[in-house]
Amino acid sequence: MRRALLLVVILGFAKAQNLADAVKRGEAVFASTCAVGYCHGAKGSAGGAPRLAARGFDQNYIATTVARGIPGTAMAAFGNALPRADLAAVVAYLETLNGIASPSLAALQAAPATAAEAPLSADAARGRALFSDAIRGFARCSTCHEVNGIGISVTTPISQIPANASALRALNTPQISTATADSESMPALVVSNTKRAVIFYDLTAPPPVLRTLDPSTVKIAEGNSWRHASVIGSYNDQELSAILDYLRAIVKP
Repeated sequence: MRRALLLVVILGFAKAQNLADAVKRGEAVFASTCAVGYCHGAKGSAGGAPRLAARGFDQNYIATTVARGIPGTAMAAFGNALPRADLAAVVAYLETLNGIASPSLAALQAAPATAAEAPLSADAARGRALFSDAIRGFARCSTCHEVNGIGISVTTPISQIPANASALRALNTPQISTATADSESMPALVVSNTKRAVIFYDLTAPPPVLRTLDPSTVKIAEGNSWRHASVIGSYNDQELSAILDYLRAIVKP
């Protein structure tokens, strides 16, 4: 009887520890992928998107929304974008933000699920951490780029990786235009330019702001002096080299 009781205690402790690890992991993934200012804020606070903390969401709603997104809004579906372990961990984290004391059991699978992932070199692993380094705020790469389910796809997916840090700093940006609205000019990454609306990311300062304007109120001209180097100043050359090592290990041409 004592042995059975001891076994129950041990299993209960292991379950609680796994859950705590999953929630901690979910918080990290959320911080690097979802809490980017123009989407949700830190720890589920409001940003460009609504507040997620203390909303009274139930487990089914949280899991479904994270996996499937919300059609017609900027809330993307992460069911296929995030590794299964990270997806479960984020759901568990959001559940705790909504006062759910016993997050989904699926989150307990978060830790062992990463065993199948290809190992990274020490430099590439450091680059992965730097790519979405929350301490840098909006000055991190994941503010505008999505790689392996981490970050926001403001720009097109990364397909060509610069040879070194110097080449990354000198990266040309011919796709950046100049938008003029209300007598104000700004660097713009145009998403759509139709008779109904002009949609573009305003790159004046990070994070980029997605703007939708009436075509009669904005003028788009080719070219701008904006350069990629202006938003990666928080990284030194060694850090950029590590990030490039990570991209070479992950990004498929």
